[in-house]
Amino acid sequence: MMHGTPSLQPVLGNDRDRLEDLVELINALIAVVSEENAALAKGHPASQSRYTEMKIRLGDQFEQWVKDVSRREILLCSPDRALQELVLQRIACLCTAMKENMVRLRAAMAASQRRIDAVMDAIRGQIADASPYNAKGRVNGQSASYAKSVRI
Repeated sequence: MMHGTPSLQPVLGNDRDRLEDLVELINALIAVVSEENAALAKGHPASQSRYTEMKIRLGDQFEQWVKDVSRREILLCSPDRALQELVLQRIACLCTAMKENMVRLRAAMAASQRRIDAVMDAIRGQIADASPYNAKGRVNGQSASYAKSVRI
């Protein structure tokens, strides 16, 4: 059993393949997030997003990449400068798409909350209109006393 710092040697596969796999994963994430952003921009509720499951799955894969790189289990170095620049550019694009996604998701959740509040207000209004008592506990409308119709 070995202890100490992890090996600085790359894990399985060559550097170019790993970087290309990472670019492919990032592109898939960007595509899903961009599609969700377009749906949210059209006013679709966040709760009805069909992209959530795919976003979670791809996000988990990306998170694993980040963990592996931070633990130096995978090295993302390559003599191919153009490929390294592509990775950085795609990561920057993903960050931009995710920032927009957060803004749109917050707006969609706020809109959903406003709809819920409006429905609850309507329900409360209907309940209040149907109740024989007002907010102060007094009887609404005519008095419920039967004494005024009794003659002695």
